[in-house]
Amino acid sequence: MPSDRTRALILDAAERLYAERGFGDVTLRDIVASAGVNLAAVNYHFGSKDELIAELFVTRGIATNRERLAELKAAELAGGGRADVKAVLRALVGPTLRACLGPETERSTASRFMIRASIESVPPIRRIKNREVDHLRKFAGALHRALPDCDEADIYWGLHFALAMAHQTTRDTERLAKLSEGKCNVDDVEAVIDRIVDAAAMTLTTRTGASTNPARNDAKTMAARRTEKLKG
Repeated sequence: MPSDRTRALILDAAERLYAERGFGDVTLRDIVASAGVNLAAVNYHFGSKDELIAELFVTRGIATNRERLAELKAAELAGGGRADVKAVLRALVGPTLRACLGPETERSTASRFMIRASIESVPPIRRIKNREVDHLRKFAGALHRALPDCDEADIYWGLHFALAMAHQTTRDTERLAKLSEGKCNVDDVEAVIDRIVDAAAMTLTTRTGASTNPARNDAKTMAARRTEKLKG
């Protein structure tokens, strides 16, 4: 069997099994049995189970990040180099939510694998998430251009909260549906994106308004001075 074909069979089998059963319950022997190859082939192409998981996650992640950055570029071009806050946030969370939600998408192996990767914090995926942040810096830069008066730390918190809302929504749709007794429709993906974008944008713009409000700043200054006097 050609080497590329063997590699593809292993990846397909691994993604399907991980999506169905999770990372902890699937062994390399399960994967090779499903792929119809021998264990030596996995060791040859990937080296270990962790490297195999990392390969799958990076492959899916690259596709999502490319889509994110393409949407961000289009938004900034449309805005003459300065995209609207909501357009930046939509480019950030939209591709992830569209890839994981919706009656058709949820049945795909790729979406179920990425949801599983979000739910189960396994070391190879955690290492990649902590290491690969350069594409997120582009979104931070775009938000700073959109909100030049916003504190830099608030920009990063805004990104963090937007991503957290998106990930929590993809991993807990069943609980949300049960809690709301079906009132929250997670199958309307664009409406879900709108809600997350609105919430994240509100957080950023509210913080920006607070930081540029003289009365608010004066009150904070007075409170700080009172604290210093009490310490003295």
